[in-house]
Amino acid sequence: MKQKLIQLIYLIFGDPKKNSLEHRLFNAISLVNGSLNILGSIFEETTEYSHRVIFLNLISGIILLIMYYFSRFKNIYYVLFWPLNLTILVYLSSLWFLHGGSNGGNHYYFIPALVIATILLKNHNILFIYGFYAFVTGSLYIFEYFYPNFIVPQKDRDTEYMDLGGNYIFVQILTGILIFILSRNLNIERKKSDNLLRNILPESIADELKMNDTVQPKRYDSVTVLFTDMAGFTQIAEKMSPEELVKELHFFFAEFDKIAKKYGLEKIKTIGDAYMAVAGLPTPNNTHARDAVFCGLEFQQFMKKQKIERQNQGLPTWELRLGIHTGSVVAGVIGTEKFAYDIWGDTVNTASRMESSGLAGEVNISLDTFHFVREDFICESRGLIKAKNKGEIEMFLVKEAREV
Repeated sequence: MKQKLIQLIYLIFGDPKKNSLEHRLFNAISLVNGSLNILGSIFEETTEYSHRVIFLNLISGIILLIMYYFSRFKNIYYVLFWPLNLTILVYLSSLWFLHGGSNGGNHYYFIPALVIATILLKNHNILFIYGFYAFVTGSLYIFEYFYPNFIVPQKDRDTEYMDLGGNYIFVQILTGILIFILSRNLNIERKKSDNLLRNILPESIADELKMNDTVQPKRYDSVTVLFTDMAGFTQIAEKMSPEELVKELHFFFAEFDKIAKKYGLEKIKTIGDAYMAVAGLPTPNNTHARDAVFCGLEFQQFMKKQKIERQNQGLPTWELRLGIHTGSVVAGVIGTEKFAYDIWGDTVNTASRMESSGLAGEVNISLDTFHFVREDFICESRGLIKAKNKGEIEMFLVKEAREV
């Protein structure tokens, strides 16, 4: 039931994933005010000038609903900022003359009207908006003072107080609706920004950044770093358009993201066809090496499955080199404009060498990682392998998990 109600709200006012905050607020304000004005034309009390008020309510309501239509279904709303505000101001100014001036309570409506204008402000000048509204309301008071005969007076004291009280209550209700719409939409926007931040940074790091506007670098004594690289990437990439290449990489990396999340690894970054993740941070644990190896094995299983399917379809195939190393790193957030969570240390460099010295289709691990996982996995020694800028490093291939 709740989900259906949310879907209905999104259908009427706009989907937060597709429409901006200002766009959804414009939809809500134009629809609510347009509907209320038309209702006002139906229930207007019969007086000497009631036909004018009915006409004013009806026309302004139709104009506002037309704006809602263009905004909601044609995605045209930004250029309607001034038409919306001018429609509201002309409507309120006309009521000023037809409903007793400042004694009729219509001046109350200028407050939510100004709130509406500032909510939808976007790139407009806020001082100009405030000055414009002050000029309009000030002009109405001055005009009423010097030319009171232009104001249609209330027929008696009871009617005057009924109008004042009714308008005040109605403005309170309208303001409440605006506050509800605004707070609801702000909560949606806050969740969107929080989710976006958490997609860029680990959750605990994102929370620290929000609280302190900075993240203190932290040293981790034992984590496991995983590197991957597409074998033969350059040769295949030369035969593909940029769009096709990005689509291919997205397909593989999206699956890597799911697998990494499954085993609790934190994705650090992608560089071209390289993928880097780490286990054991930002929350330290004792299973990081095991988690990283399981993740690596599943990466390779996925790649082998895709290779068979692509060969059957006559498509180019990819193979993956994958290296893993365990050690200490320093982690932190760099940058002030575009945040990036990264790790540094010799462990990172060694993990990169595990990948570049690895065999396509295999999970290549260092001796340090082997010490952590030898009870859980069947490994095959490769002996001492020469690695760039590292000399000879003892490496192992992980064949499969041991049966429990």
